[in-house]
Amino acid sequence: MADRAALEDLVRVQGERVRGLKQQKASAEQIEEEVAKLLKLKAQLGPDEGKPKFVLKTPKGTRDYSPRQMAVREKVFDVIISCFKRHGAEVIDTPVFELKETLTGKYGEDSKLIYDLKDQGGELLSLRYDLTVPFARYLAMNKLTNIKRYHIAKVYRRDNPAMTRGRYREFYQCDFDIAGQFDPMLPDAECLKIMCEILSSLQIGDFLVKVNDRRILDGMFAICGVPDSKFRTICSSVDKLDKVSWEEVKNEMVGEKGLAPEVADRIGDYVQQHGGVSLVEQLLQDPKLSQNKQALEGLGDLKLLFEYLTLFGIADKISFDLSLARGLDYYTGVIYEAVLLQPPARAGEEPLGVGSVAAGGRYDGLVGMFDPKGRKVPCVGLSIGVERIFSIVEQRLEALEEKVRTTETQVLVASAQKKLLEERLKLVSELWDAGIKAELLYKKNPKLLNQLQYCEETGIPLVAIIGEQELKDGVIKLRSVASREEVSVSRKGEGHRMNAISGCGGPFKT
Repeated sequence: MADRAALEDLVRVQGERVRGLKQQKASAEQIEEEVAKLLKLKAQLGPDEGKPKFVLKTPKGTRDYSPRQMAVREKVFDVIISCFKRHGAEVIDTPVFELKETLTGKYGEDSKLIYDLKDQGGELLSLRYDLTVPFARYLAMNKLTNIKRYHIAKVYRRDNPAMTRGRYREFYQCDFDIAGQFDPMLPDAECLKIMCEILSSLQIGDFLVKVNDRRILDGMFAICGVPDSKFRTICSSVDKLDKVSWEEVKNEMVGEKGLAPEVADRIGDYVQQHGGVSLVEQLLQDPKLSQNKQALEGLGDLKLLFEYLTLFGIADKISFDLSLARGLDYYTGVIYEAVLLQPPARAGEEPLGVGSVAAGGRYDGLVGMFDPKGRKVPCVGLSIGVERIFSIVEQRLEALEEKVRTTETQVLVASAQKKLLEERLKLVSELWDAGIKAELLYKKNPKLLNQLQYCEETGIPLVAIIGEQELKDGVIKLRSVASREEVSVSRKGEGHRMNAISGCGGPFKT
């Protein structure tokens, strides 16, 4: 048994050596040689009989976040939250799981992606799929008819993950919603303005917001000859047009969903159109579509929406796109989706969409589904796809090899000589009490060089150095890590002085 334990230790050490060489990008020959040694040791170890094999990993579709990744995440959240607050939103929270019946029948074909939990003592529960349905339940339960709220939390989908593209089974959603009876298109226009403000502030590249209306879609399906019972399933097929060609979508409609080919062709004539307010006006004159009451209402509201978007200065970022369908069942009016654009391959071509980063729409009937008397509360909102945004920001920082600070420490308390631990502890405590973010190394007698190196590695801008002479003179030597300039600061009220120095530039800007 002891021999086996010693051999396991050798395997572990050799495994760490191989990993280290790979991280250092050592030569292929050197790595190959060490891998061969590792395999030889494993062969000596033989099969691990009787011991269950346990693979240490995160569950499929989930990930851990390192301090560097969390620093990026917090900056993205700060941009989003400050925008939500700028527009007057309150914040709420809801449970991570809901009664199964709360979520059932709200997501159309996507309902199969809901995570159901085992019976935990009488209640059938499911993990929340989004933040919109829990919000509607919250409004109905608390009899609220008017609120502007934001909610940032994790949601869960039993989807096929694509980790590299920011698609997970557990992920954050950042939602902003306006509930209440207001004049047409004013809250909708503000939601689109918020979406544009956030995406512009994050500087992740050019984007386009596609806009459509569920009433226009339903009216279009009706005049094209789609049976009422197939509206939602055909809507789900149309929603795939941003990922696959019209021919593939048509084949799905006809082959899988039993739609007549001539009906699919009529749909194709409409859903391949996109443009601005001129397309809205063109469709208002369409001899068939203009005869449908639902479509006419939707087109009238879109025309008004474009007027408000022009006043907000964002009309150039918006495209009326008849292929936008948004597969969720609860939408009743305007729907929208923001996509990032990659530059065209050749001059003169249109930019290509590389994925959705935000979406939303109007859902006037969802709250009424939970209210015992069926009272409706009109709602409109948006959701920012932060996981995709995190992936884009991380990739950009890696490409630029940009250093990301993972702490906010302003100053390191250091000593130039030995036996000054007590003085360092006193000083760091005074700085903490003064509200300054400060650290010290957990060694009794650290070398000054090691302390300065720690600052460089972690990005701490200032070092407060104390030595025998400084203690006699009643001062602290404050040093800028970047410029290596030094100034002496009096110990009397040093907290306030250092606050001024580290916060406002002082002699050194941090």
